[in-house]
Amino acid sequence: MFRRMFQFSSNEKQIPLAGRNGSTIHPMGVVGLASAVQREAERSGTVTAGEVAGPTPVLESFDEVYANAGIKGTGRNYTILKIADMLNSKHLADMTPDAKRNALMMALDAADAEIGDLLQDAVTRNRALDEYEEERQEEVRNFETVKAEENNKLHAEMERLTSQYMSRIQANADQVAREQDNLRGWQKRKQQESQRITDAATFCVPQGNGSNGNAIGLSAVLERVNVSRR
Repeated sequence: MFRRMFQFSSNEKQIPLAGRNGSTIHPMGVVGLASAVQREAERSGTVTAGEVAGPTPVLESFDEVYANAGIKGTGRNYTILKIADMLNSKHLADMTPDAKRNALMMALDAADAEIGDLLQDAVTRNRALDEYEEERQEEVRNFETVKAEENNKLHAEMERLTSQYMSRIQANADQVAREQDNLRGWQKRKQQESQRITDAATFCVPQGNGSNGNAIGLSAVLERVNVSRR
């Protein structure tokens, strides 16, 4: 539908609608038509702007995701996130992987942190992230479905209104053509009437003033009358 409507835009060669006897009228541009469709749709109640709420906003921080999943710190606040921060510490930056592992194990032993709890925390947090992603995907899919249905209604309404407006445009073109026909018919009758008046006027000119019986204009007849009066 939109591709067809763009054929009427100002950037393309417009195809005029033809009335009778060659009269033409150009359809409105796509911008004006789209605006008219939107106004008409809102008036008719076919489309209500903003009636569908969008998906819930994305959580800005992962901490919110974890909190929503009910995840809490384990064992003296040592979590897998704390371990990740420790491994990225500047104090361990120059160490080899084995040295980092040994330093980490020493710190965990000193803190009485359970390795099993940390690994379980890692699994739980990854599961929370995956579940949140699935929820978001489902929300977006549902939102897409609703908007697709709304777009289908808009397309149908636009098709109906476009057809209606094009019919009105063609009707206007036909009315203009009829008025042009009437004017041309009157002009033809006017020429006949003027000729009839002129022909009658030639007989009012006295003989011997150069009339040879040929059809002459009314101005020439009046000129001859003036000459005869001098």
